[in-house]
This record gives sequence, C-alpha cells and structure tokens, in this order.
Amino acid sequence: MSAAGRHYVCGLRCVRCGATCALGETVYNCAACGGNLQIEYDYDAIRGAWRKDELARNADRSIWRYLPLYPTATKLDCLPIGWTPLLRVARLERRLGLRHLLIKDDSRNPSASFKDRATAIALARARDIGRDLVTGASTGNAGSSTAVLAAAMGMKARIFIPKAAPRAKIAQLLACGADVLAVDGTYDDAFDLCLAATKQFGWYNRNTGYNPFTREGKKSVSFEICEQMGWHAPDLVVVPVGDGNIISGVWKGFADFHRIGFIDRLPRLLAVQAAGSAAVVNALAGDGTIKPVSGETVADSISVSVPRDGEAAVQAVRESKGFGITVTDDQILAAIPEIARDSGVFGEPAGVTAYAGLKTAVEQGRIDPAWTIVVLMTGSGLKDIASVMKVAGEPRAVPANASALSEIFKKG
Repeated sequence: MSAAGRHYVCGLRCVRCGATCALGETVYNCAACGGNLQIEYDYDAIRGAWRKDELARNADRSIWRYLPLYPTATKLDCLPIGWTPLLRVARLERRLGLRHLLIKDDSRNPSASFKDRATAIALARARDIGRDLVTGASTGNAGSSTAVLAAAMGMKARIFIPKAAPRAKIAQLLACGADVLAVDGTYDDAFDLCLAATKQFGWYNRNTGYNPFTREGKKSVSFEICEQMGWHAPDLVVVPVGDGNIISGVWKGFADFHRIGFIDRLPRLLAVQAAGSAAVVNALAGDGTIKPVSGETVADSISVSVPRDGEAAVQAVRESKGFGITVTDDQILAAIPEIARDSGVFGEPAGVTAYAGLKTAVEQGRIDPAWTIVVLMTGSGLKDIASVMKVAGEPRAVPANASALSEIFKKG
C-alpha cells in the first residue's frame, strides 16, 4: 500500500497529563484527566514511505496532497480546500520596515475561512466512524465551514451560535441548510450547550479544543507554507488566537514536517489576541495557566472567555521560543483598510488581527527586520461588513449627470 493509501496514526497523547491511548479508545478527550488529545504518528514509517519528489509529482493542489500526515486513509471528495496563495506584500513591507513579509490568504477557501481545513478532517473522521450528523459551536466561521462542507458531502449540520454572531455568517449557515440554534449568550455559552447536546443525543462534535481531529486539519497550512517557500520554514509565523486551536495546529504542522525531515528548522510563533480576549497571551506572560477573561472584542471569531485549546497553544508558543502580544479593537479595525489598500487582501477583524499584532511588535522593537515573516489571514472581510464599514468610509454621493462630474473632478 502506498504512503497515500493508509494512515500512520500510532495513538493519542494528552496535552495536559501525557496519558496515551489508541485511536478509537476515546472519541474526544483524555479519559484520565479530561484534557485535549494530540494525535501522534509513526514518523519513521512516514519518512521511509513518503518523499518530497512524490509530492512534486502530485497534481492535487489541496490539503489532501499531505494525506500520510492525516488520521484518515482517504480524502473527502468534495470542495477544493487549501493550497491558498502565499503572497509577497511589498508595500506592507515598506510600511513596516521589513524585508520579507508574506500573507497566507486563507479567505480563498470554500467558506471564505481558514476553518475549512479543520472541518475537512473532522468530517473525514465522522465518515470513517459512520456518523452523518455533525454539530458544533461557533461565532460563525467554524459553523459556516461545517455547513458548507456538510452540504457538499450530503451530511447534516446542526450549529450552535451566539445570537450576536454577524449576519453574513448566519446567512451562510442557513443558505447551506444547517439547523442553526441561536443561543441567548456568548460563544462560551454556545460551546457548553453544544457539549451537553453531544452527550445527550450522541451527535458527532466538531468543536475545536475538544475534537482532536480539528488540529490535524489546521496544521495543513504549515505544510503548504513550507512547500510554497521551497521547503524552508519562515523565521516567524504570526497567528490570530482565540480558542488556541489554530496556533497549536500551526506548530504541529511544522513539527510534523521537521520530524520526517522535510524541513531542517522550525519557526518562531507570534500569538496575537484582542486585548479583551487575551487569556493565552496572559498565560504566556505569566505562569502558563489559562484564566478566564471577558472575551469582549469586535473580532468575533477570536472572542473567547476560556480558550478550549489554551494549554496546547501556550505549549506551542513556548516550544517555538515565540511570544504573545495584544492589540486593541481600534488597532484591529484600522488594519482592515491598511492591508486592503496596500495589498488587495480584504480581511475580517479576526483575519487582520495577526497583522495588527505584527505592526505593534515592530513598533516595540521585537522583530528583526531581516526575518522572513508569514502572517495568517484567516477570514474574508465579507464575513463582517458591519465592522468593516466602521473604518472603510462611505461612497461620495453624485447627481446622475456628466456635468456634475466635471465640477467635482475639477476640485479633485
């Protein structure tokens, strides 16, 4: 059997207590302490069966080109996910005084969000164990991703959202046929209600920071970055952080490639959080313990009081010798037009948070201008037009005649 025709999972390990178990012994969490699980692979076997030249011959430009490093033997036959562009942004380089700045634009995924990576692997696992209804809690992006891919697969999606979720994301959920349950509360309330429903009804739960398969999808972005950079890791990867699952996944991707010899070094990670939702950054600055925060921020996709994958996020940043930084909502909103006007990339508030954090870190003298830096853009600005319009301005009103235009443009 070829490397792409089997999976190489050798077990699961708890992020908190280190206990191990076999795939299939538990569906979600550690049986010993309730901590989050990390999927582990037989890296020696992968190294012996899979080579870079095999990837070079692979015409599949999606996350599925990296199948040997996923916990499933077969890919989903649905929408194309991943292999999003890695864009050099020269004007933003000049603005920040950097030499090598790139944006990994994951707003190009089918649901216009990074979350499609996680959903794809979670749905593959649901299919592998015979489940056809997937549930999850979301401020919008994870839910809309689940709805989009479930629709493409002919599966059912039942999504819990806080009732204040952006209307564009709710519209995407409903249009794709999801059963949407608007919870009178926060994302954390929706998450807890979703967990209770999972236990009560037995639905398959896709929640990040609970389902270990989501991290396996998110790590695919790191595989792509390495391959798109000619099998080199960048010096720094800047990640917006909410639940902590993206940054723990990013680190796992680089670590997996390093363990099989595809790259020869690992990057630092910069974790960026909104000031009102900074539990992970606070833990990095303190003793590493995750403590609840208000979770209040305009960046709904990273609005979290208690990060559900916070322990793994803290471990990832510390292992990378990276650091964390916070930004205000004003800085986040200001980053939307700054990035759009200097690069053409249009991000939602959570999507531009990483750039806002990089800019702050540069101002604080914490960035070497010679580093090669990759900033993750995790979602499209079309996801939250209400927030964008706070900083984008309004169109000029003009009469419907050409003579009026002549007068206007004489004045500039």
